[in-house]
Amino acid sequence: MIESLHLRNFKSFADATLTVGGLTVVVGVNASGKSNLRDAFRFLHGIGRGYTLAEIIGGKYGEGGYREWAPLRGTTSEIMRFGQPDFLLQIVGKTEDFGWFEYRVAVSQGIDHGRYFIDDEYLIIYDDEYERDVFATQGVDKENDRDIVVAHFVLSDEGFDEFDTLLRDRPILTQISSRRGVSQNLRSVVGQVIATLAAIRFLDLSPDAMRRPSFPGQLALGESGENLATVLQALCLDEQRKHALIAWISELTPLEITDFEFESDATGRVILFLKDAEGGRISAFSASDGTLRFLAMAAALLSDSGRSLFFFEEIDTGLHPSRMRVLIDLIERRVAESTLQVVTTTHSPDLLTLVGDKTFESTSVVYRPPGAGGSVIRRVSELPHIAELRKTQTLGRLHSSGWFEDALYFDDPAEAAE
Repeated sequence: MIESLHLRNFKSFADATLTVGGLTVVVGVNASGKSNLRDAFRFLHGIGRGYTLAEIIGGKYGEGGYREWAPLRGTTSEIMRFGQPDFLLQIVGKTEDFGWFEYRVAVSQGIDHGRYFIDDEYLIIYDDEYERDVFATQGVDKENDRDIVVAHFVLSDEGFDEFDTLLRDRPILTQISSRRGVSQNLRSVVGQVIATLAAIRFLDLSPDAMRRPSFPGQLALGESGENLATVLQALCLDEQRKHALIAWISELTPLEITDFEFESDATGRVILFLKDAEGGRISAFSASDGTLRFLAMAAALLSDSGRSLFFFEEIDTGLHPSRMRVLIDLIERRVAESTLQVVTTTHSPDLLTLVGDKTFESTSVVYRPPGAGGSVIRRVSELPHIAELRKTQTLGRLHSSGWFEDALYFDDPAEAAE
C-alpha cells in the first residue's frame, strides 16, 4: 500500500507530492504533467522488477531482441527537469508485517556516455513507537566512482550496522535483497518493499487486444487488455464474483446480460461471448469498445490478490457519461474492502461529480504555473472554499469551467503578491 509519492526534478515536476488513497483521481489541462506521474510509478515498478537504471529508463531487451520492458517516454535526458543534475523519487507506504516505510532514490546522469547512477538511496521503517534505518548510502567509493558505500542494518535487538560497497548503476534495494550474508530480518523487510513496487500495474487498454482470443490458462491481464477471455473465464469459476460482474455489466449496457460463455476457436484459443436474457450472444469481436474496457477493468480489480496499485490513464475513455457511476461505484467499493489502490487521470467532469468523500480527499490537480519552471500538485480539497463550492457547483462544473487552475493561480503567494 502506497500513501504518497514525492517527486523532485523528475520530468516536469520541480518539487511536488501526490497523496495516494484508495481511488486517486488526477486532473489537469493537457501538458500539465499528469502523464509524467505514470512514468514515476513505472520507474519505481522497474525497481521492483529488479532492473538496472539503464533498463528502467531505456528498456529491457532479452535474447533475440525481445522487448520485456518499454523505455520511459522521451529522450534519455528528459527524465530530469531541464537543466537539473539529478532527480529524486520518494514513496511512503505500508507493508503487511513491518508497518510503515519510507523509500527514497536519487539518480544523476554521469558525464561519461550519459550513464545513470545512484547518488543517494535509503529505506527506513517506522510506526508510532519507533523509527529504524534499514539501509542508507554513505558516499561514493573514492577509488571507483562507479561504486557506492552502503550501510545496512541487521534490524535485530543489537541494531549494529555493516558496510558494503555496491554498484551505482542499479538500485541498492534490489542489490541488498540478493546479497549473500544479509540477515533474514533485513531480507524480509527489503523483500516486502520490493513486492509493493513490483505489484504496481498499468493498464492502457486497446479494443483490438481485448477482442483477440486468449491462449488457455493465461490468467494475467496484459497492459493492453490481452487475455481478457481467459481471465474472465477463471474469474467466473467463483460464483459470487461472476454474479457481481454480471450485475455491473448489466447496469452498464441496455442489454440484460445473464451469463458469460467461452468457446475455443480452430487454434484452441478461447473466445468470449456475452449471453443476454433472450438467448442471444454477443462475441468479443462485436462488443462495443466501452463494454470491453469496462469488462477488462472489472476483471483486473476483481481477480487481483488485493496488493496491487493500478494506474489508468483516462479511465473514462469509451464510457458513456450516464454509465460512469457504475465504474466509480465498482472501484470505490473494491478499494474500500481491500488494500487495492487505483490511480487514474481524467478529463471527465462527470467522473469528478460522482466521486465519494474519500476519493475527494485523494483527488489532485496538476498545474504548471507561468514562470514557475515546473508542474505542481495540489489536493483539490485544499483549494479555497472548495467544500462549499462542491455542494453548490459540483466538482465537474468547477473543473470544466477552469476554476481549478484559476484558484491555483490566485492562491499562489507569489502571484498574489504580484
